[in-house]
Amino acid sequence: MNLPLLVATVGGIGRLKPAPGTWGSLVVLPAALLGPLAALLLALLVTLIGFYAVREVLRDTPNQDPGWIVVDEAAGMLIALAGLSVDASLWGVLIAFGLFRIFDILKPWPVSWADQQKGAFGVMLDDVIAGVLAALALILGRPILPGVI
Repeated sequence: MNLPLLVATVGGIGRLKPAPGTWGSLVVLPAALLGPLAALLLALLVTLIGFYAVREVLRDTPNQDPGWIVVDEAAGMLIALAGLSVDASLWGVLIAFGLFRIFDILKPWPVSWADQQKGAFGVMLDDVIAGVLAALALILGRPILPGVI
């Protein structure tokens, strides 16, 4: 397996069935243990590396978004985790996961707009925006669920 394909599939996680996007999101959940700042920094790194890997993998078919590419889900989930407080509980991590998957699957605006963009930019952007929306929801929910999220 070449390096861009390894990155795009997050080490082959994208080949798992069913629901490879869910697997791509689950694989980064342990990053919550590192704290929100580390999750955000990791999200930035994964997004940048993911963009270049996806661009390379889709070189001959730039308008596709195959389900086995899951580095975008990993990046978006990491952004969602960055919205948790330092003292978030396991329930908070599960809420972050649920919110991210809801935004990623239902694709409300602006996620739907980003999903229509072409190439690696579009592949990565919809999940990044879904992650930002999930993080914002978590931050806004902190007063309602203190110590949880």
